[in-house]
Amino acid sequence: MASLQLGLRTVYHDFLALLFPEDCRACGGELAVGETVICSHCRIKLPYTNFHLTPSDNIVHRVFWGRVPVQLATAYLKFQEKGRVQRLLHQLKYRGQEEVGNVLGQWLGAELSTQADFKAVEVVVPVPMHKAKQRQRGYNQVEGFAKEIALALEVPFSTDVLKKNATKGSQTSKNREARWEAMRQLYGIKNVAAITDKHVLLVDDVITTGATVEACAHVLLNNGAKAVSVVSIAYTL
Repeated sequence: MASLQLGLRTVYHDFLALLFPEDCRACGGELAVGETVICSHCRIKLPYTNFHLTPSDNIVHRVFWGRVPVQLATAYLKFQEKGRVQRLLHQLKYRGQEEVGNVLGQWLGAELSTQADFKAVEVVVPVPMHKAKQRQRGYNQVEGFAKEIALALEVPFSTDVLKKNATKGSQTSKNREARWEAMRQLYGIKNVAAITDKHVLLVDDVITTGATVEACAHVLLNNGAKAVSVVSIAYTL
């Protein structure tokens, strides 16, 4: 009976896809039957970094040298202006397309789960949004991505560890020192017990100068985390 119901749901979904085809969130083209969120062509063409294969020696990891001790670091995709990744992130952050983060998290999570280095991770924590901004948007764009990674690694996922103390303007035009000064007092701890003596995987959407991750990593390490590793959807270094 269960298999029959699953089969009927699949047929129904395919029928709806024929009547109301969805667009690929990366290129805007029509998704084929069986495709979800991102078309097969775009999935092949996305600019993957493969940094997870060398998580202690890559561009993203080196960003934090001399700033904060990061155990492992990777970004799934390379940000390219006016490219597929920019469109995906725009859909995720500003168009309510939370499923973009979910799918990317599933894909990267499957890869991380096969890497011995990431088996040391004990809890996954997303970079938080200020509660007012999250209420306005309706969601934290990084949470779906982070949650799927936690599921793949079979470790707890917690949104109740870090907090953002205040809203801020855009930091993208500031240099590293200015970003750090602005970020220094921005993040705080909510739940020390969840990270005490644990290897925390800190997850963000995009790493630019690394100031946000640096600030959050310091909070985690200063409040009892054994180690901090970093994963992001993309990087723009």
